[in-house]
Amino acid sequence: MERQKSMEKGLLRKSLSIRERKFPNEEAFLETGLSRKSPREITKKDQNDDGECRVTATVFFSTFVAVSGSFCTGCGAGFSSGAQSGITKDLSLSVAEYSMFGSILTLGGLIGAIFSGKVADVLGRKRTMLFCEAFCVTGWLAVALAQDALWLDGGRLLLGIGVGLFSYVIPVYIAEIAPKHVRGSFVFANQLMQNCGIALFFIIGNFLPWRLLALVGFVPCVLHVFCLFFIPESPRWLAKKGRDKECRSALQRLRGSEVDISREANTIRDTIEMSEVDGESRMSELFQRRYAYPLLIGVGLMFLQQLSGSSGVTYYASSLFNKGGFPSAIGTSVIATIMVPKAMLGTIIVDKLGRRTLLMASCAAMGLSALLLSVSYGFESFGILPDLTPIFTCIGVLGHIVAFAMGMGGLPWIIMAEIFPMNVKVSAGTLVTVTNWLFGWIITYTFNFMLEWNASGMFFIFSMVSAFSIVFIYFLVPETKGRSLEEIQALLSNSVQ
Repeated sequence: MERQKSMEKGLLRKSLSIRERKFPNEEAFLETGLSRKSPREITKKDQNDDGECRVTATVFFSTFVAVSGSFCTGCGAGFSSGAQSGITKDLSLSVAEYSMFGSILTLGGLIGAIFSGKVADVLGRKRTMLFCEAFCVTGWLAVALAQDALWLDGGRLLLGIGVGLFSYVIPVYIAEIAPKHVRGSFVFANQLMQNCGIALFFIIGNFLPWRLLALVGFVPCVLHVFCLFFIPESPRWLAKKGRDKECRSALQRLRGSEVDISREANTIRDTIEMSEVDGESRMSELFQRRYAYPLLIGVGLMFLQQLSGSSGVTYYASSLFNKGGFPSAIGTSVIATIMVPKAMLGTIIVDKLGRRTLLMASCAAMGLSALLLSVSYGFESFGILPDLTPIFTCIGVLGHIVAFAMGMGGLPWIIMAEIFPMNVKVSAGTLVTVTNWLFGWIITYTFNFMLEWNASGMFFIFSMVSAFSIVFIYFLVPETKGRSLEEIQALLSNSVQ
């Protein structure tokens, strides 16, 4: 606690020093809304008046519109499970060809992730989301009208590029507009809406033909484009671009017209000014000692998230149920029914229990579920307890997907959006997002082959990865609950020093 107070005082002193150099005259301070009060003179009423803790209707609406892009992502992820039997039959695809189709979404995500940080920095958060939907809309139409594997893969690739861009810009946008005491819950809504999309396609995929299913995915993309015109741009991005008047206007809109936003606006500007002392960092400059700790956290969490097998379990849930002798239609419907309430619970408790606790609980449940699936498929291969194998399979798949939705699915993205300062957010965020999609593609492409080769061994490896994830989180991942972005970044910087 003493260390945190000392860090905050140091940050404040440095901020005031920058203000003094930039605004030496009292009139300049008054003109921009700055105050010469010392921190001790800021009363409790002043702190309430600044509106930093207000959750307005605009914040709610902007968050909902942003995470609607995650709903489109969930629809894309859930499509391959429900459409597998119809596509392989209609287009006569082999296991290898369908594995390419299923995994090419993550390959497109990798391509989108490579450019995600730069696009979001150049276009802004809001226009980047519009740019994403251009790929998603085109991709869904190409899949719905496909007559061969080439068109099918092309459409899925375009959809993946849009999803890859979304995966970076949505959590970053929400983290930059949400008040700190609800930031975790609001960014976690990203995972909640993704689960809603997966659940919808798991259910209706049992009844609708795959072409109509693709058209269903097209509809929310169009609605999302329309709603994006009614939300403000990120104040932090506007401040970074030197558009101070627009920054204050957007912040005022987010916090409420009657709220004094001067203190928050000045904190944002001062933090950006301090980060700009070193200039915009290139990718090669990321590998410096001062960025080592946040980079290890961000890349490590994404690496472990994918190596836990989460993408493969979600993309090919029907195949897992069929292999274990459990009806896939019933299994996917049960998953769809449970995963959304569980994700809602995660959204509620993430700012109460904290990031670390929820991450470790999620990894523990995923590890146990993967171990149960390993035992189940081991029994199936040796013909042991054939009556129990379907039950173990159902519990294992259900437990893995639900546990992932509760924590490990969304929390790494929340932490990624919190830990990097503005001057490295583009390059660092790009690297972290690329890591996620690269290993996601490796897992989803090889999943079906490994399932046929040795399903029991594959899930045993996944369980060991989840066990290692708990150790990694316990020793290296800090708690960011209840801290502003500026406080988190200063804390990590001091930890390295």
